[in-house]
Amino acid sequence: MTIQQLRYIITIAEQGSFNKASEVLYISQPSLTESVKELENELGITIFLRTGRGVTLTGDGVEFMGYAREAYHQIENIRERYGEGESKKKFGVTTQHYSFAVKSFVELVNKLSTDEYEFAIRESRTQEVIDDVVSMKSEIGILYLSDFNTPVIGKLLRSNKLEFHELIACEAYVYLWKGHPLANRESIRFDELAQYPCLSFEQGGNGSMYFAEEILASYPYPRTIRATDRATMLNLMIGLNGFTLCSGIISEEINGSDYIAVPFAPDDEHPGCTMHIGYITKKNLRLSRVGKMYIEELEKYLAPIFNK
Repeated sequence: MTIQQLRYIITIAEQGSFNKASEVLYISQPSLTESVKELENELGITIFLRTGRGVTLTGDGVEFMGYAREAYHQIENIRERYGEGESKKKFGVTTQHYSFAVKSFVELVNKLSTDEYEFAIRESRTQEVIDDVVSMKSEIGILYLSDFNTPVIGKLLRSNKLEFHELIACEAYVYLWKGHPLANRESIRFDELAQYPCLSFEQGGNGSMYFAEEILASYPYPRTIRATDRATMLNLMIGLNGFTLCSGIISEEINGSDYIAVPFAPDDEHPGCTMHIGYITKKNLRLSRVGKMYIEELEKYLAPIFNK
């Protein structure tokens, strides 16, 4: 097994076909195919299933890809540290739908050269945040834990040998547009929200309330609407007077200035809940220089909130 073969395997998985991978890698497709066959024979497994539409990973391939990405990541760290980089270095983040995570990513990219680095940020479902870090598709994942979801999410992180690092703890806020009838309240009770639709991000097959990105997901909302992206959710806030329950951390540079976060007022029947927002990484993984820089940007953005 060679470093080059690891790079080939990772690129094929990312591109979804041998043909596209060969173009990215500047290698002929027959040579690429032969190199993969040699590796599969050496390992005694089949990594890819070839179909008319491209390739998909086998069960063995998925498992191997996690190790391959982690090994290649460590090799890139060594090259970065000792100046032996031969191609664009990669850095990826997968996050729940947090505008502050995007804003921090923008600040990071502005400090580095896109000629030297290949960047990726993915706003995605909770399960995919975890899966991307497990497979090393992303070095860092951003999500939140609470007393409610920790028994499930925490167990999932431990079983996948992932670590959670807290950035900030927040109480619940009602997030809505500034023209909403409740926007001028000092705080909002649960019963006051009953006539308005609660907006949440679609979690796909893992639609369990434990995977919800919105805090207090176990509450019985009379009206709910699910969206798959942040832009759609913001449009629904305006068009339908919808709301969501979140951390209250708003980036106007990303979401615009038409929205507001009002403190949620808990009561005996609907108690409050604390969001512990943080990032996940592979257990005992040493962050790359760019990974450390990204965490610094997150902490810098959140510092004023820490100090409130």
